[in-house]
Amino acid sequence: MLRNIFITTLLLQFFAVSAFGQDTLAVKPKKDKEAWKEDHIPFKATMLSTILPGAGQIYNHKYWKAPLVWAGIGISVYYIVDNNKNFHHYKDAYLLSLDGNNPYEGEYSSSQLLSITDQYRRWRDLSYVAAGFIYLLNIMDAAVDGYLVTFDVSEDLSMSLRPYTDFTTYPINGLTLSLSL
Repeated sequence: MLRNIFITTLLLQFFAVSAFGQDTLAVKPKKDKEAWKEDHIPFKATMLSTILPGAGQIYNHKYWKAPLVWAGIGISVYYIVDNNKNFHHYKDAYLLSLDGNNPYEGEYSSSQLLSITDQYRRWRDLSYVAAGFIYLLNIMDAAVDGYLVTFDVSEDLSMSLRPYTDFTTYPINGLTLSLSL
């Protein structure tokens, strides 16, 4: 009985809190297309990509990069699975050939089966390296894009390349590259 009263009280408090959780009078104004940059947190983009590859790219509004990350990791995982399957298949065939029961009699010798087994093991290991590389590249891309979101790439930027001459001690000739905002 006391347990039922406790559970009922707890549920009533939960619904009472959630009923007053939103303020209907405070309507947030909609942000324009570029206003999200002010609230952007580069560390959040990095953490999102660390937890879920491609999420940092979506947070940075670089939507086209997320499918590339997913495809890269997906292809790597496919090759990991495929090379691992072939590795175990040829490893089992090699072990059988050592017992004198070569399933590939006439096609491959025992030493050739060992060589094929080693090749699939190397390919599997390289697929792991590729998946790790793509994962790290995804995190670095999200971090760099997160910091460059507020970088100004307006029409007011200009670059000029001019000749340079200095006569302070002796004549020095060169080129000057100048950027103006």
